[in-house]
Amino acid sequence: MSYTIYPAIDIRAGKCVRLEQGDYNKETIYGESPYKMAKSFQDAGAKWVHVVDLDGAKAKRPVNDEAILTIAQKLDVPVQVGGGIRTEQDIDRYINGGVARVVLGSVAVYQPDFTKQMLAKYGEQIAIGIDARDGYVATEGWLETSHVKAEDLAAEMARFGAKTFIFTDIARDGMLTGPNIEACVALSKAANANVIASGGVSSIADLAQLRAASLAGAIVGKALYTKRFTLEEALAEGEL
Repeated sequence: MSYTIYPAIDIRAGKCVRLEQGDYNKETIYGESPYKMAKSFQDAGAKWVHVVDLDGAKAKRPVNDEAILTIAQKLDVPVQVGGGIRTEQDIDRYINGGVARVVLGSVAVYQPDFTKQMLAKYGEQIAIGIDARDGYVATEGWLETSHVKAEDLAAEMARFGAKTFIFTDIARDGMLTGPNIEACVALSKAANANVIASGGVSSIADLAQLRAASLAGAIVGKALYTKRFTLEEALAEGEL
C-alpha cells in the first residue's frame, strides 16, 4: 500500500461535523451535505474518502447509511466507512452498495470469531479500526474503554488475516496536537501490517513524519476544515 491521504467526513444527524476527543458534547458543524463535502474532496484530487457514521457508532447500528451509500455510489473514488457496523448484513449492504472498504471497530473486540469470519469472507475489503485511550481499546463510539491493549488486538486480528488497520489515539483526535506516531509504528510492528494514522494531524509536517515512519496513510479531518492546510497541499505530500 502506498502512502495515502484520506480526507474525513464524520456524519451526525445527517451533517458533516467534528468532535473533540470523541466527545459528542463538543461538536462543530462544518457542512449540511456530506455528499457535497465528499464531492469537493474528490474534485480536489483525493484518491480515497473516509466516512464515519457517528450516530451509528453510538447506536451500535448504521444510522446515516443512506447518506453514506449516496456518497459511495456517486463518487468515482473509493470510500472507506466505519461506525456502527456490527453484522454481516451491515457489511454486505455497504459493500454491495459501492463502499470499497468497511471498518470494523468495537465488534473486533467483543466478537473476534465473527470478525475472523468476515475477514475470511471479504478479505481486504475489511479494515480493523483500533481506537485507543491510554493504550487500551475504546469501544461503542469511544464511550467505553475495554481491557484489551491496542497492540494485542492488532496482533490477533493480523493472525485472522487483517491487512489494514486504522489507529486513532483518542487524546489527539480533533485537538490538532500532532499524531501519536510512536503508537502507530508500534501497532504496525505488532501486526506486521498496513497502519493508517488517525487523530491529531495539524500540519503538512505531521503528514511528512507519518510518511517517513513507513505508515500506509493518514486520515485528515479538522486540519482541513479549519484551513490549517488545503487538501491539495496534503495530497502533494502524499504523492512525493
